[in-house]
Amino acid sequence: MSELKKRVVFAVIAAPLFIVVIWLGGWYFTSVMVAIALIVQWEMSCMFEKGNTRPNRVIMFLIGIWVMLLPVMPYTPQIGLGLFLLLVLTEIIRGVDRSYNSLVNTIFCGIYAPLGVLTIILIRENIAGDGIAAFTLTLIVVFMVWGNDVFAYFVGKNFGKRLLAPKISPKKTWEGFIGGIAGSFVAFFLIYMIVPHFPYDLIHALPVILLVSIFGPIGDLAASKLKRLYETKDSSNIIPGHGGFFDRFDALLLAAPAVYLYIEVMKIFGFIG
Repeated sequence: MSELKKRVVFAVIAAPLFIVVIWLGGWYFTSVMVAIALIVQWEMSCMFEKGNTRPNRVIMFLIGIWVMLLPVMPYTPQIGLGLFLLLVLTEIIRGVDRSYNSLVNTIFCGIYAPLGVLTIILIRENIAGDGIAAFTLTLIVVFMVWGNDVFAYFVGKNFGKRLLAPKISPKKTWEGFIGGIAGSFVAFFLIYMIVPHFPYDLIHALPVILLVSIFGPIGDLAASKLKRLYETKDSSNIIPGHGGFFDRFDALLLAAPAVYLYIEVMKIFGFIG
């Protein structure tokens, strides 16, 4: 079976399950997303290990859990400071040959995926309130990322000529990037017309399409840059046809923070409720 067929088969099975989890929300959704973040952290640490700069995995996971619990955890500044001091101490003890790079990688792996997952959770559970409105907003963000990825792939494969980032990902093209914007647009209005109770006015929601279309590919390129740096094709082989969870969720991990920040800024200036 070709890699494309594997991707399609997996998507047909996994996508409905993920939609159900989004619908359930609460601890069902939170637990799945936290598990995904921890797996991505592990995959990233394995990539760094190839460069002999493996993060301190214990501290890395502790930082990740701390990040994802920020909205509900008491004494967060004190806990964060304690984790930082513990990290510096342990890296100095590990030795001077790789301690600085490992320290930086530990912080990066500790924050990157958990921060993206935290914003996804906040979009589902807090930013738009409870119920169908929050489900619709989360579903639209996820579908826009998927639509962007699918359209960018097929448009780039069939019409791509101008390379987008040749030193990072030689297969990505500007034509594919533009196709991705169209994919996000189609996905947005597909969900908008099918699922009721979108929480915001359409005119205020349209910029979300552009944000996903920009920061989704940036998340993809960020993952590609790391994999190229450590000469890794996929972050792992857990998901058939997709590689690892980092490969599958790399775009969402940056698109979700961009959407979350946009909505919060719009709330601050009173454009949306």
